[in-house]
Amino acid sequence: MLRTVRRPRALRGSLTPPGNKSISHRAAIFNGIADGSAIVENFLPSADCLATLRCMRRLGVGWRRPDELTLEVEGAGKQGLKEPEAALDCANSGTTMRLLVGVLAAQPFLSILTGDGSLRSRPMARVIDPLEQMGARIWSRREGRAPLALQGTSLRGIRYGMPVASAQVKSAIILAGLYAEGETVVEEPGPTRDHTERMLQEMGADIRFGEGPVVRVKQLRGELKPLSLRVPGDISAAAPWLVLAVAHPDAELRLADVGVNPTRTGIIDILISMGAQIEIENERRWGGEPVADIVVRSGSLCGTIVEGHLVPRSIDELPLVALAVCLAEGETVIREAQELRVKESDRVRTTADGLRRLGARVDEMPDGLIVKGPQRLSGSRVYSRGDHRQAMMLAVAGCLADGETTIHKAESVAVSYPWFWNHLQVISVD
Repeated sequence: MLRTVRRPRALRGSLTPPGNKSISHRAAIFNGIADGSAIVENFLPSADCLATLRCMRRLGVGWRRPDELTLEVEGAGKQGLKEPEAALDCANSGTTMRLLVGVLAAQPFLSILTGDGSLRSRPMARVIDPLEQMGARIWSRREGRAPLALQGTSLRGIRYGMPVASAQVKSAIILAGLYAEGETVVEEPGPTRDHTERMLQEMGADIRFGEGPVVRVKQLRGELKPLSLRVPGDISAAAPWLVLAVAHPDAELRLADVGVNPTRTGIIDILISMGAQIEIENERRWGGEPVADIVVRSGSLCGTIVEGHLVPRSIDELPLVALAVCLAEGETVIREAQELRVKESDRVRTTADGLRRLGARVDEMPDGLIVKGPQRLSGSRVYSRGDHRQAMMLAVAGCLADGETTIHKAESVAVSYPWFWNHLQVISVD
């Protein structure tokens, strides 16, 4: 699908971003292995999260959706999953595959996980290696690529130092640790999103975190308690509007009910360091997660350095950061972000290519990008490569460029934000 955008005269209004994708995945999986029923409100019905639901159903978990944004789950219990009759199709969702590997490694049956071409090209050795140290039996294609075959077995706790900061890998190890004899300890090289730890703690798991880069989890002796919750709005879905508003000459937006978990708010910290006018209001908590309203206005931006702990706290938003700094005064360096190269696309390469098509000068490094601004963007024909984050970044770029911009494979936004194009129309004033 093609979509054409141009710069709106102004941006005004209030939006509620869709539910957090990471939390929606976890609510479906964790409640699926809990003992009892739970209701999840504001569940994200994106392509990725629907892939998780289909996999859970094939594993014997009962669920229904009485309306588009509500999920009712009947948990099977920690030992109640059933051997699937066919391969579990994770579609394009790395979260689905990596989290399910952690659960299925301990189940007393054979399971096979596969996905689309993009997912089958992504590295899974980083999750296979620690699970095999715990005793898991996993077979993969060359270089640890999917499809993955697992024969569940008894696991033992380990102490594992993660070579690369990854919330998905951490979560897989934690989930396996719920079934493993003894204690499992995960040491992170840097902070990553802690939705898994927060939710499992609310569900009664013996898990300790928040004191340095170490997570400790002990084997479940009883059952996980089901957790009914309302999913906060996704900061990754709010991020396109944050960048669009701060870089547009006439904008004021309110983003309601956004999750502001400090492991996810790197994009806010980066934009504020660049001089953006962003205010956090009405702070409260939903199901252990901090939530707030965000008010963002037009402003002048300056260059910055993005590195260290900022990178894992903003990893999905870094293409949008690269766009913002094209319009900022001075030089910006984004480094230590080599993880971007193994996402749904090589996001270092696709971000640089997309911005160059709009006339930007962007230097690509092995682990990031260098951008000197301010630059003037000109509308062009651009390509998302089927990557939802790239499609949204390019749409925002087109709204900040002169002339018209046409985005190829614009439908890929549905992976995480099914209402993206509608919401763009809602806030645009022509």
